[in-house]
Amino acid sequence: MSTGVIVVVIVCVVAVLAVAAALTLRARRHPGGPSLKRRFGPEYDRTVAQHDGDTAAAERELAARVERHGDLRSRPLDPERREGYEARWAAAQETFVDSPRDAVTEADRLLSELARDRGFPDGGQYEEQLAALSVHHAHHVQGYRQVHGVARTGEGGTEELRTSMVEARGLFEDLIGDGRTPADTKAAERADAKADTRADTTGDTKADTQADTTADTKAGSTSDHGWIIGGHRHKEGRTT
Repeated sequence: MSTGVIVVVIVCVVAVLAVAAALTLRARRHPGGPSLKRRFGPEYDRTVAQHDGDTAAAERELAARVERHGDLRSRPLDPERREGYEARWAAAQETFVDSPRDAVTEADRLLSELARDRGFPDGGQYEEQLAALSVHHAHHVQGYRQVHGVARTGEGGTEELRTSMVEARGLFEDLIGDGRTPADTKAAERADAKADTRADTTGDTKADTQADTTADTKAGSTSDHGWIIGGHRHKEGRTT
């Protein structure tokens, strides 16, 4: 094989590899079809419905979100700040009993601030923050959308407000759970292990106590009152 032919072959191979690499990079930057549907789940269906069933338009929007926010790396929360958010969420849930709208408004504000502290766009840019959250928390972002809508318009019945709080809690737990530092995670694992140990010990103790009580009861019953056989009570070898 001449040198010229070898050069042509090498050039062709390099060109093929370059095209393949470009297509792979494009697919990663502009995912579509099944990959977008897997990534966005219910958010994919919602976006398609928003575009009146135009799948291509919906996928262009979702792919643009991935391109803008796919490389976002969330920041961990320090323990004190995380505990503060957990206390605020618990307070909002308690407030819901007497003032559902105030509770939903606080949930909206809390999620906005929590997402910002985790490294997502500031809540002042709601649509952009929501888009970023949808890329990384697609299965729970609808809850944030619901509480934000209620907080903004003030509309909705009690059941709708309750549903929005329940849905929003999924995103809250995602952001709080992912916000643990490695040290926090280890501490939580140790606490869970201790709790499991206490639960097992308590369960075993209760089981032993119940077994002993049952045995004593049966023994006392046999000793003091005899036992029933065929409708007759027997005691100490006598039939009554």
